[in-house]
Formats: sequence, structure tokens, C-alpha cells
Amino acid sequence: MVVRKLVTIVEEQQREGGRPLPRPLKKVAAVAVIANPLAGQPGADVTPLIEIGATLGRVLAERILSVLPAASVESFGKGCIVGSDGELEHAAALIHPVFGQSVRKVIGGGRAIIPSTKKVGGPGASIDVPLVYKEAERVASHFDAMEVRVPDAPGPGEVLVALVCSDGGRPHARIPGLRREDAKGITGLD
Repeated sequence: MVVRKLVTIVEEQQREGGRPLPRPLKKVAAVAVIANPLAGQPGADVTPLIEIGATLGRVLAERILSVLPAASVESFGKGCIVGSDGELEHAAALIHPVFGQSVRKVIGGGRAIIPSTKKVGGPGASIDVPLVYKEAERVASHFDAMEVRVPDAPGPGEVLVALVCSDGGRPHARIPGLRREDAKGITGLD
């Protein structure tokens, strides 16, 4: 794996809707911009990217924990932007088969499916990374997202891979649905 750059983005929200939050909400994005070893090779075997995904899951989760203590991570999500010399399947190979297993090992759990988004884009493209409660993705207060963008990435032969975690749900959440305290034993796989 050839890494061009690692970026950590920290948002700390103090107010929402003109009202202060009971406590600041932190969202942290750990981003890697890597060379795409399959750029310009349509239809190539994606196995090398699956292996890279295992490493990236660990590396990005460790970067998250340099900002948020593992015990405070409540939500997670992942996203990927493939440069124009790649294909959407490259993103899928990086963030689906084993990436999440590596993330869970580092952050210490997370039974919910890690939501994701992916696209092909150029330098400066943004991606909205969806977030859900890490133990049960149907907890309504934690349906959220974080926009991630690196101004000079991805280049045509690169991939931008992002892991996002937060230490809480949406500010002032009040839509009906499953509550965090009622989610004990419920996972998205039930």
C-alpha cells in the first residue's frame, strides 16, 4: 500500500438550531489517500484491494482513537472516493469484505453494520459519510452523516478512504424510533 497522505478532521459542535448542546458533539474523520494499484486495469482481480482494506481499517481506526477514546465512540460510518482511472468496485473491495472487522477490533466492538457510501470523483470531491449507532443501526437518534473532503484528492490513480466516528447522536434528536437505551441485544442483523 502506497499512502500519499493521511488526514484527520475533527468537528466539535457546540450549538445546533440556536441552542447549546448539553455537551459538545465530536465527529472525527480519519482519511487515507492511497495509490490505486488497479488504476487503469478495468476488470482486474480486486483481491489486492481487499487486503489493503484490512490494513486501512486498522490504521484509520487507530487515528480516530488518537482523538476520541474508544469508550466514547458511539457511531461509525465509512466512505470511499475512487479517482477517475479506477472503478466503483475498487471502493467496494477496500471498504466491504474486511475493513469493518479491522475497525471493530481497534475500537472494541460495534455489532451494527458500518454504513457506507462510495463514488468515483476527482480532486476536491466531497462525500457524505453516513453514521449509525455502532451497536444497533436502527437507533433513530444516531442517524447522521459527516461531509468529508480533501482538496487535492483523489487524483486519477488514487483512492480516498474515510472512516468517521462520533461520540454521540444528532444534536437535540427527537424523531420517533428505537432509542439507544432500548437497543440492548438488537443488531441490524436481527
